[in-house]
Amino acid sequence: MPAQPSPLAVPPPPPSARSSAPGPRVPATTGPAVLLVTGFVLLSLNTRVVFGQLGPLAPVAGFGTGSLTLLGLLPPLCMGLFAPLAVTVRRRLGEERGLFWASALLLAGAVLRVLGLPGLFIGTVLVGIATAVVNVLIPVFVRSRFAPRRTGVMTGVYALSMGAGSALVAASMVPVWESSGHSWRTAVALAIVPAALAAAGIAPQLRHAGGEVGPEPVRVRVLGGRDKGLAWSLIGYFGLQTLLFYTTLAWLPAILVEAGVAEATAGAMQSLFILGVAAGGFLTPVLAAARTDQRRHLLAVLLLCGLGYAGLLAAPATLPAVWALVLGAGLGGGQAVVGVLYVKRGRDQDHVAALSTVAQTGGYLIAATGPVAASVLHTVTGTWAVPLLVFLGVLLLSGAASLRAGRG
Repeated sequence: MPAQPSPLAVPPPPPSARSSAPGPRVPATTGPAVLLVTGFVLLSLNTRVVFGQLGPLAPVAGFGTGSLTLLGLLPPLCMGLFAPLAVTVRRRLGEERGLFWASALLLAGAVLRVLGLPGLFIGTVLVGIATAVVNVLIPVFVRSRFAPRRTGVMTGVYALSMGAGSALVAASMVPVWESSGHSWRTAVALAIVPAALAAAGIAPQLRHAGGEVGPEPVRVRVLGGRDKGLAWSLIGYFGLQTLLFYTTLAWLPAILVEAGVAEATAGAMQSLFILGVAAGGFLTPVLAAARTDQRRHLLAVLLLCGLGYAGLLAAPATLPAVWALVLGAGLGGGQAVVGVLYVKRGRDQDHVAALSTVAQTGGYLIAATGPVAASVLHTVTGTWAVPLLVFLGVLLLSGAASLRAGRG
């Protein structure tokens, strides 16, 4: 009997639909589905690992405030500036090759980060560039390589794996720092392992990469005409949600330590926060993808975030684990659901790529201001209460910005 295709994968197009011209491409899924899913999970596990390392180390490793602020600024700044690079990468290499070489660059950045403070900065920049490419290509990869009914599940798997990998490494930071004689380089070196696994995991998909492409990219204009409102809504929602995510990721341990939480406990709360990110990042897109209209899911995200910030403001040292988990679930859901919005609102793979590119370019540039602005507010006011109140205001703005993108 002939082999049956995997229900996860997109079947190959009929011969009449195949073309070497640029544009939507659905590769034949002749390889085992297990390799596809395994590679996707390993890539996802690695995508945010390095960004969650310094939060737990910040209270104990002796990094200066200026260094921590800059290291919090670099990831979203690089991801915003270099998101348009993914368009060129996709045209010249395709999604599979693009993801592989981005993984290789991320591995190089992870290695550089252990070579002292200059290497930490340079490596973070390389990781930010690589992640910018991965961020844009992943929604296109999901749409082209998985069946439409699996969009929400695979977007959720991406977010869950991303959060789980980051949480596992973040939870290891302080124990490794202590066991290595207080060496932050040894702790940071843990990121090399998932980076190497990600590159190895996605490598088998290189055989599915498309053949020749046309000389010109398919250009989809989304900042004008009928797509203008949708594009700006995505930029505003994603930018403000990402600003809150990276600012919280950078400063949550410091907020808790100032409130009287022990340094080791504050580092553990960072890991709980990332676990919440993983849980919310999985559930929200799975639920949202089953609906045509996602506004109720966006509202649920805002309510969870609001509860978490209110808890940190009112009783940070009383129930820090609850606030960390709730806030993580809200911010994780807000980060992940936007992937569903790209796929649901996109007419084809090129349109998905265009929406993803403009939203992440503008969104990450907005987000880059968050860690610095929070640090300045804290320095000027001498308390984290004022930044937390501002975060609640940003939540309201993100809710207003999301209405167009969430409407089916």
